[in-house]
Amino acid sequence: MADTLPSTAADNAVRASAKRTREIFAADTLQYPSTGLDSTRVSTRIHQEYHHVQELPAALAAKMATAATTAAEKRRKIKNANAEEQSSDPTMRKMIAASSEKAEKAKEAQTMALTVRSGKGAAPNAHGPTPMRDTPSTALVRKDTVRAVKPDWHAPWKPFRVISGHMGWVRSLAVEPDNQWFASGAADRTIKIWDLATGTLKLTLTGHISAVRGLAVSPRHPYLFSCGEDKMVKCWDLETNKVIRHYHGHLSGVYSLSLHPTLDVLVTGGRDGVARVWDMRTRTNIHVMGGHKGTISDLQCQEVDPQVITGSMDSTIRLWDLAANKTMAVLTHHKKAVRALTIHPSEFTFASGSAQSIKQFKCPEGAFMQNFNGHNSIINTLSVNEDNVMFSGGDDGTVSFWDWKTGHRFQQTDSIAQPGSLDAEAGIMCSTFDKTGLRLITGESDKSIKLWKQDDSATEDSHPLDWKPTLGRQKF
Repeated sequence: MADTLPSTAADNAVRASAKRTREIFAADTLQYPSTGLDSTRVSTRIHQEYHHVQELPAALAAKMATAATTAAEKRRKIKNANAEEQSSDPTMRKMIAASSEKAEKAKEAQTMALTVRSGKGAAPNAHGPTPMRDTPSTALVRKDTVRAVKPDWHAPWKPFRVISGHMGWVRSLAVEPDNQWFASGAADRTIKIWDLATGTLKLTLTGHISAVRGLAVSPRHPYLFSCGEDKMVKCWDLETNKVIRHYHGHLSGVYSLSLHPTLDVLVTGGRDGVARVWDMRTRTNIHVMGGHKGTISDLQCQEVDPQVITGSMDSTIRLWDLAANKTMAVLTHHKKAVRALTIHPSEFTFASGSAQSIKQFKCPEGAFMQNFNGHNSIINTLSVNEDNVMFSGGDDGTVSFWDWKTGHRFQQTDSIAQPGSLDAEAGIMCSTFDKTGLRLITGESDKSIKLWKQDDSATEDSHPLDWKPTLGRQKF
């Protein structure tokens, strides 16, 4: 009986069995004295799972051997070539070694300090106790790395119709998506609907008790949105010409308004320094975008990040993540209040305007692109069309037209105040292109609305491009 066997006999039986097992798997047995693992079991499992990949295939082994041989031959050739290039004359070899060491020391001793042009005098530290005293100075030469791009030719613009009807400054404009009519809001507290083709008055909407500062027509709903200095944001039903919704929440005057292109949300900004995002249907205040330290004078929406761009009187521009209600970037390039913003209709770029300064930026990060130099006035409004023509209107009545790609101003003129007005009342307050981009509408402080169009008779010969290339452009 196995139970009655002495312990020594049992140990002998186990030892004999283990000995036979080791003899069977002798070739695969591994020793693991430090881990205490059963070497037979581990080696058997290794043999079963990895025996088919323990050796490289013959073709792959031959390929690796060939590659190793080729690399060894290359190293041998390089070594022989280096040996052949050495001069046989020991004196010459010493001279070459000394010159290379001197060049390395001079390279280590060089600094980023400015030096004068060679031949125009010694370096500033030529006689001083510095490592540079024995090295020749390097010339500071302007490198013409910026190639000025020639701007496209654009026909000059001219006013062809003046519309009178408002009793106060015209502060806001909006064109209907079908391009049949446009709306204007003024300091006389009224909103007027005008026929775009003929300029005749179609309708007057009353309801605001202060100046109407922002207008927007929805492309997907029969709604007109307006905001004013009376803290009111209103939604007008264009089928009944009545106010159907009020959006309450602003603590002071509302200066700007913009509709999101794809979402049913409305964004407004004003004197309380925050941009409020509203649900168009439920009138819910979804987000309060806080961060500006001054009045938000203009804002724009687009369908991709940054979905909201705000310009403020604190001279900064903020790019907002609409979903997270956070600031993506703060642009501090302007020195004065940012009063105007415009987004290119087909490019991922936008421009901003402040006193004597217009700058162009690239979305989504807000990288600075270029300056539009020359309009020395407070910029109240900017507009751009798909033909890369940008309009800027000044507080003193000056008008400029720019090439969007290069920043070249191809036309500069002054707006003429209508008869009976003071010359000081010739300020441009707002502007917009129609949906085709062929008509420009401007609202002015002489209470008039002007419609502009390109001169059809102008050619490149009759109005040549007045442009001179420069070495570079001023960045900030």
